[in-house]
Amino acid sequence: MKKAGSEKTRKSRKARTAKFEGAYDTLLGQLVRARKDVGLTQHQVSKMMGRSPNFMTKCESGQRSIDVMELLELALLYETPVADFFPS
Repeated sequence: MKKAGSEKTRKSRKARTAKFEGAYDTLLGQLVRARKDVGLTQHQVSKMMGRSPNFMTKCESGQRSIDVMELLELALLYETPVADFFPS
């Protein structure tokens, strides 16, 4: 079983052939970094969002896409501007 933090598992399955694959993979990496910076686990974040325990695991691994409203909620939880998830 691969660790969720590995670069290979973080690749988005849904975005692999998409035009924005690189940007989405960057977003996933930034979300992992922001979560760790505030000292939260994937399960803690999932619970705070009222989701199943494996919600963030699936999001961060690319098994599940993150929608705009979830991204806004994560930015609030992580006390991070949404723009920080998309470095230039």
